Amino acid sequence: MIRIDLDGLRLLDAIARRGSFAAAAEEMHRVPSAVTYGIQKLEQDLGVILFDRSGHRATLTEAGRELLQEGRHLLRAAAEVEERVRQVARGFETELRIALSDLIPLDRFYPLLEAFYVLNCATRIKLSREVYGGTWDALATSRADLVIGAPGEAPPGGGLATRPLGVVEFVFAIAPGHPLAGLAEPLQRADIQHHRAVVASDSSRNLPPRTSGLLSGQDTLAVPDTEAKLEAHRRGLGVGYLPRQLVLQDLARGTLICKEVEEPKPQVPLFLAWRSGHRGKALDWFIQRVEQTAAAGLLV
Repeated sequence: MIRIDLDGLRLLDAIARRGSFAAAAEEMHRVPSAVTYGIQKLEQDLGVILFDRSGHRATLTEAGRELLQEGRHLLRAAAEVEERVRQVARGFETELRIALSDLIPLDRFYPLLEAFYVLNCATRIKLSREVYGGTWDALATSRADLVIGAPGEAPPGGGLATRPLGVVEFVFAIAPGHPLAGLAEPLQRADIQHHRAVVASDSSRNLPPRTSGLLSGQDTLAVPDTEAKLEAHRRGLGVGYLPRQLVLQDLARGTLICKEVEEPKPQVPLFLAWRSGHRGKALDWFIQRVEQTAAAGLLV
């Protein structure tokens, strides 16, 4: 049987913060006797002494200090539960799981999170990073409620709502010291085939993994995501295609160079997607703001 009363914890917290029973009573708009009774009842329920009353002024015992510390955690948790219940009643989800494609730079998404938290709607955001078809997989297997930057077409089966976000242009990027750097352009298939390709591993768990830009028989270095792929390119560990926007600074610094190729990789469309049966105010907010951000050219 739970014997800890939230009202008693509020009294204990108020006394500790205000420094006396009388000041706590004033803060909580109660008579001092009601505060004294509430603490005595809490002590009786728990079977412990919370205040040492032997001196001129009541002070917390060791048990009282422990209850105060842990009780404040409970009070915060209770306040959060109350707020979430109110938000659910107003149509906000308790949790929204967002899968962000690794083709979308995190620094372009975080401003949206900052704006969302200003709403103070108490919806918990769970953000995951997915690679290639892993975005679609996260949605199809209910690991995510919303995916941002899903590349290519949606998997068959329906039940998904999508909105276009734009396209990603890819460039063949290599380290300036790589053997391919000195060859005449455009690079031919035979030129590229004998050199290791760096590939970001598709994070799909159930859908068939996707791949792109590889040549038959080509050696590969598989890395976790596009950010790791970029670093591998810088170090000359392999070659391949990277989003143009991602390598602009490297091109300016000379840490990477672009080479024209005989068969360039086509642009890849990116999508915003969610399950068509899921609607909530947090989801609606992100759908609207992501579309606005993409339309302003600040996302892709």
